[in-house]
Amino acid sequence: MTEFRRKWVPDTPEQYSEFLREMQASRSSVEKRKERQRLSPEERVLVLRKTDGRCHICGGAIEGNWDADHVIPHSAGGEHSVDNYLPSHSVCNNYRWFYSPAEFQEVMRLGVWLRTQVTNKSDVGMKAAQKFLSHEKSRLKRRKSDA
Repeated sequence: MTEFRRKWVPDTPEQYSEFLREMQASRSSVEKRKERQRLSPEERVLVLRKTDGRCHICGGAIEGNWDADHVIPHSAGGEHSVDNYLPSHSVCNNYRWFYSPAEFQEVMRLGVWLRTQVTNKSDVGMKAAQKFLSHEKSRLKRRKSDA
């Protein structure tokens, strides 16, 4: 999928939307496997050492609590094995969700493009920023009421 996407750009927004929906559907159709298991303290040390104590998503230093992120997501059939985990900050792992690597690359591609639009204050960038900030304020308000 990744190699295919490098050589193809959809002609229309509708085609792009369908492409993203198909990637999501293929992930969603994977049969759920057994319940998740916790890593032992010794296994967590091994996972953290893989990246020399850095988040595999953003590259930042990990201090304190961290998540063991599935390389192949559990929802896509990823195994409970030290080989299938990399360390990540909780916030990075939460935004990566259960996307396949190809889906996450697409999210990053879109996000980098949109960030440039916001930075350059294009019409689409400013509209997206306004909607995003509204979404974030709503999300934070819900979180505060949960506390």
